[in-house]
Amino acid sequence: MPYELMSPTNTRPQEGSDAAHRSDEILLQARAAFVEKGFDGASMQDLARAAGMSAGNFYRYFPSKAAIVEALVARDLAEVEEVFQAIAASPDPLGALKMALREPVSQHCEGKDGLLWAEIAAAATRKPEVAAILNRMEDGITRRVAQVMGLAAGLDEAAAIERFGNHACLVFLIMHGAMTANVARTQPRDGELTDLVMRTIARVMDDALAETKDH
Repeated sequence: MPYELMSPTNTRPQEGSDAAHRSDEILLQARAAFVEKGFDGASMQDLARAAGMSAGNFYRYFPSKAAIVEALVARDLAEVEEVFQAIAASPDPLGALKMALREPVSQHCEGKDGLLWAEIAAAATRKPEVAAILNRMEDGITRRVAQVMGLAAGLDEAAAIERFGNHACLVFLIMHGAMTANVARTQPRDGELTDLVMRTIARVMDDALAETKDH
């Protein structure tokens, strides 16, 4: 899911620079280290070693784990924003949104991803700075979902957020639950769970829009 709604602190160097490329490489290694050792289990020294750097040099890029999480969120949201721009420009924004939401749900429910964000979400319950970063992500995504629903209902941005904000929050919570519930399983769930989750999300959206038309 521009993300002007999020306004995250920009921890990345200017795009196109050698430093930005190196920063991206570090983030990829940090993801792997967090998944392997957990958010709390992976020390800054572990993260530096995973990136093939000295601790001192690593701190020049990311002075804390929270800074790494913020950069990961910024990267992911930049990709998400491109998706939402395409959704808003499509002839059927609501249909395009439902299709776009299916991919991450499928990846996590069927065991292809999810451990990293489950670790970070667990850390957020103990670390206010991490919780604040994830809250900004949730707020930004739910606002975008509400805006797309508003397009389907013919509402402007402010009216869409007021009318559909809680529905969009419920969609986020359903997705978050589905995407993290599979983490502890030794075998992935089959595609039927993905279908059920997506039917539930579609029902939430369709019912909300139907209520708007009735009024």
